[in-house]
Amino acid sequence: MDDFAAVLWDLDGTLIDSEPLWMAREHELAEAHGTTWTQEDGLALVGNSLIESGHYIKRRLGSDLTPEEIVEFLVVRLADALHREIPWRPGARELVTALDTLGMPQALVTMSYGPIARPVAHALPFAAVVTGDHVEHGKPHPEPYLRAAELLGVDAADCLAIEDSGTGATSANAAGCKVLVVPHFVNVPDAPRRVQLASLERLRPDGLRDLF
Repeated sequence: MDDFAAVLWDLDGTLIDSEPLWMAREHELAEAHGTTWTQEDGLALVGNSLIESGHYIKRRLGSDLTPEEIVEFLVVRLADALHREIPWRPGARELVTALDTLGMPQALVTMSYGPIARPVAHALPFAAVVTGDHVEHGKPHPEPYLRAAELLGVDAADCLAIEDSGTGATSANAAGCKVLVVPHFVNVPDAPRRVQLASLERLRPDGLRDLF
């Protein structure tokens, strides 16, 4: 694993299968407004910053709530669900553990807010955590990945990012990272310094090196 100085992990859809949890809370909010929420609406938010999602939901539902209030509604309910049970994506937790055994620095880089990231960060050996409520520019801007690399004391160009969305992959590539994309709910276009796999299941650390 000498090829990488650190591995930087996305959260939603990459480490955990949280999109169904998000969509369930979005449905709940839509029902409270007397309207419906579609699969297409939910997918339109994948990879976005939460405040951008809040603006989208406000427009879509015609809500009197502010985008910030919408985000708070979703964050509180999702964090509560994750404290009860974390729905891990296949192979993700095992790969984090295997990399840690080798001494590989790892960070969590997510546009979800701290209360959502916290249960996962407590369960896994991350040396740094960057959340959407502590960056000025969210993905696809490179700031989240540049911040994570800085916290780990490494160059982002020497890091591998693991993502599931085009928004996240664009952010990581823009920061200079190589990116392993494991698509989940949305297709992600190919790009330079980007490799795609169907799953992390049974992937070992030396397999990451071999991909690039």
